[in-house]
Formats: sequence, structure tokens, C-alpha cells
Amino acid sequence: MSKSIQSIRGMHDVLPEESPRWQQFESVVADIMRRYGYSEIRTPIVESTDLFCRSIGEVTDIVEKEMYTFEDRNGDMLTLRPEGTASCVRAGIQHGILHNQIQRLWYLGPMFRHERPQKGRYRQFHQFGVEAFGIADADLDAELILMCARLWRELGLKDIELQLNTLGSNAARQQYRQVLVDYLTAHQDALDEDSQRRLQSNPLRVLDSKNPELAEIIANAPSLLDHLDEESQQHFAQLRAILDAAGIAYTVNPRLVRGLDYYCKTVFEWVTTSLGAQGTVCAGGRYDGLVKQLGGRDTPAAGFAMGIERLLALMEEQQCEFALQPPHAYLIMQGEAAIQAGLLLAEQLRDALPALRLTSNCGGGSFKSQMKKADKSGAQFALILGESELAAGNIAVKPLREQGEQQSIEQAALAQHLTTLINGL
Repeated sequence: MSKSIQSIRGMHDVLPEESPRWQQFESVVADIMRRYGYSEIRTPIVESTDLFCRSIGEVTDIVEKEMYTFEDRNGDMLTLRPEGTASCVRAGIQHGILHNQIQRLWYLGPMFRHERPQKGRYRQFHQFGVEAFGIADADLDAELILMCARLWRELGLKDIELQLNTLGSNAARQQYRQVLVDYLTAHQDALDEDSQRRLQSNPLRVLDSKNPELAEIIANAPSLLDHLDEESQQHFAQLRAILDAAGIAYTVNPRLVRGLDYYCKTVFEWVTTSLGAQGTVCAGGRYDGLVKQLGGRDTPAAGFAMGIERLLALMEEQQCEFALQPPHAYLIMQGEAAIQAGLLLAEQLRDALPALRLTSNCGGGSFKSQMKKADKSGAQFALILGESELAAGNIAVKPLREQGEQQSIEQAALAQHLTTLINGL
């Protein structure tokens, strides 16, 4: 007997018992986005490899080590998208919706990175992200952070801390870059292989190293905050003033640089200690130069993204309340004539009551076996239609979760009766 085919390592199925939690998250997200005036965008899963090399940066872990890249039959180099920002920018430029316009966009979907699978970090993962274009002021940065704080509240999450930093303008960062290179060069012999390679190509990424042997060198490195120009200082001060007024607690972390090359000015991460080493649950910031870098006109932009698997793991860890939605009613049908009439009746009920969750028994079975299925479904009521009920034009309604007598209801009055029962739940 041949061995059964398994899913690819790091790529997981979402089973029926798990999908309601995903649906709850997606519903909360869609509602918050509507309330803030953001519109959904859906981009392809496969993009030109060059898009991510030009946006994320060739000297990054994502491009160097993690992307799923392949040559298609036309000889083009394609990549499964590892993140969503670059695709949003590409789509905005391609369709002409960014220049001299304000666009507030959000997306949700699968991303791909060849990482070592661990809890909350998979090779196919799902990401929710927000991107806003055409607004240069710090009030947009603040809105994005306030939006995240609202999401934590509405999901019931707690103990998520905000870390904040500014990378300054592109000009300020270039001046700081040389100061940092001079400092790191003096400690070059102590740097690991990755950091030595990045010393000339992307020295700020050395500050993001997780190597504990470099912790002291990084801690003593010159701070970018000491090399900001006036514009960057004012931008950061305005952001902090808004957050202070809104009561949003944060820690300024001058070593927070983010792992993508396109960030400038504001960068932030929401972190937790509840998920072990995988502490970042959301990250974002400002990327004013990316649109021009990818071929568009100069456009200010900011956004954030979060991994859904990691958030759902955090919800489970913190035992956030989660309301399952079993069917309101389960329709039991006995006999060929009752099955035909029952399925038509079920459609009429769904037309009359759009909010009704009704499961019809299919596949036959004895009355006893159908009652077991009704109980297992979690339904509040069983609707029983047999030959005698069909002949009388009635249907039996039997409570399954609470005490109460079985009632015989005229089929014509069933919709109104179910409305009363559902409103009383």
C-alpha cells in the first residue's frame, strides 16, 4: 500500500473545528476597517521576483534565505509573496490610484517564507495588513497605532506592549549610517558572519541581530535618536504627543530598526511575552520612499501587518472568550415525501429568516440516529417532519438544550415561531 501524501512541512490545514476562530477574527477586522474608512485590496499570490528584491532589499534574510522563488515556463523569475506591502504598492502604481490621492487599503491572505517552522511561525502563514498612501503627517502613524489598540480590545487580548522608534528621514539616516559604520568597524573582529557582511551593505540591520554575543556591542552603539534632523524630531514628537493624549503606553526602543529596507521615520512593534521567543504580534511604520523606489511618483505612505496564526495562538493562550455559532435548528425528516417537502421548507425558512442557522439532515437514517446528529450539531432545537406531521401540515419543534415540551407548530407559522425562539436565546 502506497504511503499517503502529507501536507508540506510548515504549511497547515485549517480544519472545520478551527475555522470559526478564523472567521471571528476576519469578521472583527473587516468591521474595524469599515469603521475607519479603509477599503480591501486583493493582490496575486505570485509576483515578479524583482518586486521584492527592489522593495524589501536584496541584503535581507527574506530575500537571501526565505523566499519561494522559481522560474516559470517563459523563463521569468517569480516568487510567492513573502509580505503584502510591496504588492499593494505595485498594484497602486499599476492602476494609477496613488498619485495625488489618499488611499487607505487593507488586505488579508496567505504569505510564504521558507523559515524553520515553530509555533506561530509557518512557511505558509496568513497576514492581515493595512497600507495608507498620500498622508505625510504623524497623525496617520498615530491612527494606525490606535487602530491596533482597538483590535486588541475587541479581540479581548491583553499584555501587548508597544515599542516605538524613529529611523529619521532618508537624509538623516544616511548621515547616521556612516557614524554607525565607523563604530562597528572598530569592533569588526567581534561581529558574526552575517553582521560583517551587512556592515557595508546594510549596517542598520546589525542593530537587529538576535545574536546574544553581540548584545553589548549593539547596546553601546551610537543612537540614531542623537542624529535626527529637525523634521524627523518634530514628526516623532507629534506622534508621541497624540499617543500620550490617547493614553497609549509605549516604550521608545532606539534599537528597533525593522527587517525591511524601505522603512523611514516611524517604526513600531507590538510585542508580548505570552508566546515565548515569537514575541512580535504586529509591526509597521512609515515607508515614504517605496512608491518612488518601485517606479511611481514620490508618495508618503505608512502601514502595518500582523500574522494571523500568531494572533490566534495568543488568543488561545490568553483564553479569550470565543463564541461558537452552532445551528439554531436541525431538521429531521422521515420518509421520501417528508425529505422532499422538508428541503423545500428549509429553503423557505432561509428566505424568510436570513439570520437563521439551519442544518438539514441529509443521507437518511433512523429517527434515533438523526436525533443523535441533531444533538451533536449543537443545535438549540430539532425540527421533526415525519409522515404524520406532513399529512397534518405541521412540524414538531423539540428543545435540545433546555427544559421544555415538544410543540406541534403549523408550517405556515413556523418562521414566526422560530423568530420568537431565536430572539429569546
